[in-house]
Amino acid sequence: MNTKTYQELLNRQKEIQLLGSMQGLLEWDQRTYMPQAGAEHRAEQTALIAGVIHQKRTAPPIDKLLHELEVDREPDDSPEAVNIREWRRDYDKQTKLSRELVEELTRTSVLSQQTWQQARADKDFSLFQPWLEKTLDLKRREAEAYGYTDDIYDPLLDTYEPGVKAVEVGKVLGELREALVPLMKSIAASGRKRDSSILHRDYPPAAQSAFVHKVAASIGYDFNAGRIDETVHPFCIGLGPGDVRITTRYIPDFLNSALFGIIHEAGHGLYEQNLPREHWGTPMGEAVSLGIHESQSRLWENLVGRSRAFWEFWYPTAQDHFQSLQNVPLDDFYLAINAVQPSLIRVEADEVTYNLHILLRFELERELLTGRLAVADLPPAWNAKFFDYFGLEVPDDSLGCLQDIHWSAGLFGYFPTYSLGNLNAAQLYAAAEGELGGLPAMFRRGEFQPLLGWLQRNVHQHGRRYNSAELIQRATGKPLSADAAVRYLEGKYGGRQVV
Repeated sequence: MNTKTYQELLNRQKEIQLLGSMQGLLEWDQRTYMPQAGAEHRAEQTALIAGVIHQKRTAPPIDKLLHELEVDREPDDSPEAVNIREWRRDYDKQTKLSRELVEELTRTSVLSQQTWQQARADKDFSLFQPWLEKTLDLKRREAEAYGYTDDIYDPLLDTYEPGVKAVEVGKVLGELREALVPLMKSIAASGRKRDSSILHRDYPPAAQSAFVHKVAASIGYDFNAGRIDETVHPFCIGLGPGDVRITTRYIPDFLNSALFGIIHEAGHGLYEQNLPREHWGTPMGEAVSLGIHESQSRLWENLVGRSRAFWEFWYPTAQDHFQSLQNVPLDDFYLAINAVQPSLIRVEADEVTYNLHILLRFELERELLTGRLAVADLPPAWNAKFFDYFGLEVPDDSLGCLQDIHWSAGLFGYFPTYSLGNLNAAQLYAAAEGELGGLPAMFRRGEFQPLLGWLQRNVHQHGRRYNSAELIQRATGKPLSADAAVRYLEGKYGGRQVV
């Protein structure tokens, strides 16, 4: 390999990543502290920087440098070979988009999110409708520019889960539905009493903040390299080495939102903080896919954070922080946080019903993209499908089709990665337990580093060396399937289990 050529390409790519981290900082500020009146100016700022990044990413010299390096290949698994392979993939994909389209997508995303936020507060979809229509038009243009064979959804899904097709996602989600609906019915028929009102008492935001900071730190989130802020819709963003930020929202009379939201976002943060720092600015220093990213958040949120062993360690501290839990036995609290019942809000859904929330969104956004569903008809279509899946009436748009930020941000194709994350999480956890043994006993002692270390070795350190399917095969010894997730859920919630 020509080291001079590689270094020139590396310098160009790191400059692009630096610009991307600046764009990320603008986006973080937009969703946390930016005043609402700043939206139009922020839209122009982010559109400009997105255009500059796109111009640099698709510059002809990058193609020339890649060609020179591809002639004299390094071993396929070397960091240099991985970077060259992934830079080529990124270059070929990005050159299909015009700078004008990239800038307009970015500009529209900022303005659309601000309107969505207002529409959600006012419970009025009509405010958001024109922006969703514009966003969909732009996403169709993006998909057409990328090109596709069978499904317009495929190139958008590929942005988040490279190589995966919509038909494959539909099959997996259908299999999950077939397994979960009977489980839901058996839980409902069990007659087991779960007092979820425990979670809807007085939980002062200051006490919630103090507690979730302790929990996040205990599982390994580094506050010297990160922080927690408030937002409307929680998220995690990695801005570069030593700067990974997570957010939450505190609801004074509901503990779950911030508690499990922070464990979830901290899981994302752990992945970002433990990517190989020496490879920052290259594919070897980036997450492989959102399905793997979501596996990290869902693993810590559910398989760890909702486990009894976790709370045998943490519950006394929780009682110290919250007067509302002083006289609540651990068994009652554990049953409450694991109660299975249909609910309106995806991010607050239990483990069993969660994937049905994803299936609903997956089906609706495919219909929106193809035009089979008009944007004006989204609220009644959402409400009808929600009643069909959950048996619940949706009282207003804010609890229905306006609850998620994703469509306002143009993130079509993102939702399926949550369910893929659930499958990946269960399979990774089972493999870690098989290798380490005794994870629940470790959690009871407040020891979470062994699990984090296993994830660092088997997931985080590899960056984009392997695609998601290869990574799961190598880490678990098996191809990805729903088996581990279904076994976990049936073992926890089925038969004679207490939950």
